[in-house]
Amino acid sequence: MSTIVLFGGPSDERHVSVASAQNVVRTLGHPLAWFWTPEGAVHDVALPDLLAHERPFEADFVPSRPASWPTLEQALDTLPVDDPVVFLALHGGPGEDGTVQAMMETRRIPFTGSDSVASAIAFDKGRAKDAVAKSVRIAESHIARGAADVAEIAREMLTRHEKIVLKPLAGGSSRGLFFVERDGDLPEVPPVPYIVEQFLHGRELTVGVADMGAGPFALPVIEIEVDPNREFDYAGKYLGAGTREICPARIPDAMRDEAQALALAAHLAIGCRGYSRTDMIAVADDEVYFLELNTLPGLTKASLVPQQLHTAGIDFRLFLETQVELARRGLALAS
Repeated sequence: MSTIVLFGGPSDERHVSVASAQNVVRTLGHPLAWFWTPEGAVHDVALPDLLAHERPFEADFVPSRPASWPTLEQALDTLPVDDPVVFLALHGGPGEDGTVQAMMETRRIPFTGSDSVASAIAFDKGRAKDAVAKSVRIAESHIARGAADVAEIAREMLTRHEKIVLKPLAGGSSRGLFFVERDGDLPEVPPVPYIVEQFLHGRELTVGVADMGAGPFALPVIEIEVDPNREFDYAGKYLGAGTREICPARIPDAMRDEAQALALAAHLAIGCRGYSRTDMIAVADDEVYFLELNTLPGLTKASLVPQQLHTAGIDFRLFLETQVELARRGLALAS
């Protein structure tokens, strides 16, 4: 079996994807590495070039070899190896919203992570909340389809809440995230659908769920500590600006248990496969609220799920190899 690590893509989260691919490739040893460019071409990347790339969260990766295929579809239609499994180190956009997953399913190519249906549900924060609403607590939120709707919904919600959060309906890595207080100005948001959500004051927690072959289970809880007047945005998450990640979280046992139960319930309700990560807010020991679920969370050296795996005593290489095996097994069961 040949493992192909697919990374990059047209999403604005491709920098994180490059860093994830570096960590996955370094750990697995000698897989193939395919870089999907923002323009759509696919490069068969020399591993030393990928591993030598510095400051991946800030600098674009530029492959030294010319493109091998003009599109991802053509690359998948003319696979150069037998019995491949594609390890998805993609984040955001078509790499996480079910588009790439559907390409693989159509061609019966095994791939890691959730299937196209679960990926599409999780990527759309509104659909994700609908899917988990019967299983977990959720804050008040409303969907805005344009900038005018964002302003109208935000003003209405600020009559009931001191603070709200504006998030792109689809996306991750804290891009396009805004926090608005009752007496604050409304920001100019990008022309994409937004979810306007009640801001909950509490402890920011995140919990990964992993399947190591015997079914999914919750990993240790991480608490995100944020400095005053800072937010857990892209700079905080990936550049360490004003945030700290505490793993395992120093929280009461009841809060830990509630958070882990929520993450597992959300993973199952959305129909995830392999692994996921759920972000949440704890306002009390037994009152934890779902925020969102990521079907392809970061796998960089500093990412949250690798930290949780380490705390749980799970070898990262074993985790990656298990995800590859689950992908292969999943295709066999579907046959």
